[in-house]
Amino acid sequence: MNVYPFHSQHKALRKLWQQWQPGQPRDSRETREAGARTGAAAIDLASFDPSAKPFSSDKGKQHDKESVLKLATELDGIQNVFYADRRFKLLVILQGMDAAGKDGTLRGVFGQMTPLGVRTVGWKAPTETEKAHDYLWRIHQQMPGAGEIVVFNRSQYEDVLVPVVNEWITPEQQAQRYAHINDFERMLSETGTVIVKFMLHISKDEQRERLQERLDDPCKHWKFDEGDLKVRAQWDAYQQAYAQLLGATHTPWAPWTIVPADSKTHRNLMIATVLREVLNNLDLKYPPGAPALDKIKVK
Repeated sequence: MNVYPFHSQHKALRKLWQQWQPGQPRDSRETREAGARTGAAAIDLASFDPSAKPFSSDKGKQHDKESVLKLATELDGIQNVFYADRRFKLLVILQGMDAAGKDGTLRGVFGQMTPLGVRTVGWKAPTETEKAHDYLWRIHQQMPGAGEIVVFNRSQYEDVLVPVVNEWITPEQQAQRYAHINDFERMLSETGTVIVKFMLHISKDEQRERLQERLDDPCKHWKFDEGDLKVRAQWDAYQQAYAQLLGATHTPWAPWTIVPADSKTHRNLMIATVLREVLNNLDLKYPPGAPALDKIKVK
């Protein structure tokens, strides 16, 4: 792909955006051998404050909510051009701990988009059929087509989280999977897929409050799974696994953005702002109509 959608033309936004990325993107082809020997270099995830609101206005929460709605409407318009242009495909990855706000992001950022050309995929534990193949087999089947936007609620990164935390794979297999994923995403990028990856970074205290809300509100019981408590008990191990994958898979063709997600409004504002910037950088255009259309008159 001969475009660089992740380099903002706006200096202030570029500087702010870079502060919420896990360092400088690295070409994994140059570091693969070292990574295989030493394991992934984990970032310091604790240095990213989940309660921060770097993209928020000083005009208050209501202003931010209005900005999110305005951005969501704008993204709907851009999506129409994206669908008509058809030079690109867009994959948006939402990854995060339980209750980090993946569903809320789908509603708040993508809820205004027309269904035409937009699709969401929620990933669960693999089925027996899926387990009979390599772990990326099911992922590849859900990639966007030309002009399509696909949003992943969880993703292939579950395969370097759950097995790592539960020690189902060795450190060598873990490093191998990072290489697989980087190569997979590079192939997608080189064939027209723009990959935007968001790690929704929530604090342990905020997660506790949101999980308790699901228990206290009967209308939210369907969102609660007893397995959430087991995963919560592994909080530190998951934070370390995230720190490792962010360091290993932050590449020029598929960089990560860490989104402080304790504030639901700010989370949506930041994601919508970054998405608008990426899409605008593609210089999308409606295709020209056939010359014969100028002579047609509808009677």
